[in-house]
This record gives sequence, structure tokens and C-alpha cells, in this order.
Amino acid sequence: MTPQPSLSSILQAGSIDLAPYEDLYKHFHSHPELSLQEKATSEKIAAHLSSLQAYEIHTHIGGHGLVGVLKNGDGKTVLLRADMDALPVKELTGLPYASTVTMRDRDGVEKPVMHACGHDMHITCLLAAAELLARTRHAWRGTLLVLFQPDEERGGGAQAMVDDGLYSKVPLPDYVFGQHVMRLRAGSVGSRPGTIMAAADSMRITLFGRGGHGSQPHQTVDPVLLAAHVVVRLQSIVSREIDPTDLAVLTVGSLQAGQTENIIADRAEIGIDFRTVKPETRQKIISAVKRVVEAECMASGSPKPPVFTPTRRFPPTSNDQAVASKLAASFGAHFEDAFDPDTPRTNVSEDFSTLGTSQDLPCCFWFVGGVDPHVWDKAQANDSLMADIPGNHSALFAPVIQPTMKAGVDALCLAALTFLK
Repeated sequence: MTPQPSLSSILQAGSIDLAPYEDLYKHFHSHPELSLQEKATSEKIAAHLSSLQAYEIHTHIGGHGLVGVLKNGDGKTVLLRADMDALPVKELTGLPYASTVTMRDRDGVEKPVMHACGHDMHITCLLAAAELLARTRHAWRGTLLVLFQPDEERGGGAQAMVDDGLYSKVPLPDYVFGQHVMRLRAGSVGSRPGTIMAAADSMRITLFGRGGHGSQPHQTVDPVLLAAHVVVRLQSIVSREIDPTDLAVLTVGSLQAGQTENIIADRAEIGIDFRTVKPETRQKIISAVKRVVEAECMASGSPKPPVFTPTRRFPPTSNDQAVASKLAASFGAHFEDAFDPDTPRTNVSEDFSTLGTSQDLPCCFWFVGGVDPHVWDKAQANDSLMADIPGNHSALFAPVIQPTMKAGVDALCLAALTFLK
């Protein structure tokens, strides 16, 4: 009886030249596009998939989303996902391929744009994995879906693709997989069973006052003072109302009121973001926020009740226990000590899991390190240097291309091959 080849040996036998993909990564990095505007990125991806001459391609799903389908006999169906959108951040990396792009956001405001969260690396890794898995079709059976998702940063892309009939256009997968470049040593991979990323909610709170002259505050209801009290009081929700053994974070990210020094405005707007793992904790924070804001408005004599407008919502990302265990065995055998099967849970959030949970499908998500190994090892030896390493959403965020890319490509291929044997 002929022994089955190891997954690592399949990857080795089908290895591809990553140099063209390094150039492709630099292209995506220097040509970022904001959420819901990923037109050129999607077209570039579709053209590359077409050149592989192995995939049936479906475009314009939930906006600029697209999927490549590779049918290779009877077997399971695996979905591999990458996100495509960039952020309104002015790049300060100084890289020769740094972005100088500006775009108008959804409010029509011209803003600098940067791939400050690694989605350019996610795209490139998945395109390379698509080629490698097409090349190694002799070693697996089943159906492979490579999905490129728009609008992750605003939390709407995965749901938009599902709502637009994603699974009426492509086969329903048995397993849904994804990955994210993170502030970890390049070449390393980390995952864990259960919750790996927190849920996230954002909302805009409008507070109403009564405007007037700055010299006559007694004739007004000052929304700036009201907002200041709200901001301070909101800080006590997590510290005084949430069990310390639970995970929760609440951040006031914006406060806007008034136009000039001597005019008391008639309204203020506060933007908040909070992260949770447990649904009951999420509900507790929402209730507490409304209670605090409404009480402060009453205390200030606000002429109108506050308005709460949800702006974003991300579900928690939870890895199926059985799938995570099986995947950990494959990752451990291939990456050895560079794989962490119990990577710490993070408060960063993703909408990836909607692609699976909307259909009751098992999901698994993992992290790929993007920090230059020499920089990481030096920082490990000197804790004070660790704070200098830029993280996701920083204007200085710049994953080292290798070994980040190879680890990302290998991880995607391993996930597919583990369940397409």
C-alpha cells in the first residue's frame, strides 16, 4: 500500500515562484481603494484568476466581491477568504511602493488611502494559494472556492455578499477559512479553538443643547459640557459594571461640537466603539450607554432626547472546536515551533464569520505574523522596543513581504488540503 504524501510534501512538489506575487503585492499596496470602492482591485484579481485557466469566476457579488470556483471531482467544498478594502490613512512608511492615493469617502470628502491593515497581503496570498492548489489538483478531490470580499473595514461586506445570493451562485461550502496579518513575528502562525476575535459595535450619539452667546451661558444648554460629562461617565461602564474576568472595551473615538470660541453650539456628537465576546455583555453595555447618556441629558436640561445611531457591527469570530483541532495538527506538522495553537484572543474584530455562521457552517480563522524577524527578536530581548513596532491601522504598518507571504500562502493551502484529501 502506497503511503499518502504529507501535506508539506504536496506543497513542496507544487511550489510556485513567489517573485511575481511580490510584485503583485506591491501593486495592490500602492493602489489601495476604500470600502465599497474596490473596483480596480476586484478587476485586477479577476484578471489574475482568469490567467490561471482553472477557475470559474463570479463577479459583482455584494458590490465588488468575487469568487473563483475550482471543481475537482467528488469531495468536500472549502472556502478560502481574503478581504480587499483599504483605510482612510495617510501612509508614512517611506516604502518605495508606498501609497500616494487619495479618494472621496462615502461623505464625499477627499482622503488619503492606505492598506494599513494587511488586506493587500491577504489578496496576494490567496491568489498565490489559488495557483498552487490548481497546480496540485492531482493530490486532492473536492471543490475549492477562493472568495475576495469587499467592505470589511465597515463590517458590511460579508453580509452583503450573502444577501446578494452568494450561495445561489457558488456551491455551499462545508468549511469556511480565513486569515489576517497581525503584529506577530513574520513566518509565524497562530490560532485557537473557540473565540479568537471579539465582537465590535460602533454608534454615533447625538446630544442636543440650546445654543447662544458664549458670554451668556445661563441662557443656553451647553452641549459641550454635557458631552464632557457623558465621555467621563462612559469610562466607568467597563471598569465598574462588567465582570473583570470578562472581556470588554469601550472607547470614545470622536467628539464634535461647535465651530468657534464664543458661540455655544446647539448639539454635540460622540462616536463610540465597544468590544465584547459574550452576547449578554454586549447587551449590558448597550443598555448602560443609553442609561448614562439619557441621565446626563436629563441632568443638563437637554431640550430633546439623545439619538443613538448604530454605525458598524462585527460579530465575534469563533473557531469550530473540531475543525480548529484538525487544522492545528496540520499547521503544527508544517510550521512546527512557528505555530501557536493557543494564540491569545484579541479585541480586534472581523466580519469574516458571517460567511459561515449565516448558513450554520463551521469556520476557522488564524493569524499570520508580519513583523520582520530581526526586528521582532530584538524587541523580544528588549521590551521597551516592542512599543515601537507599528500595529494594524497605523500609518507606519508595513508587513515584511517575506516570510510573511510564504507563511500566508502555506497556511491557506494547508487548510484546503486538510479537508480536501
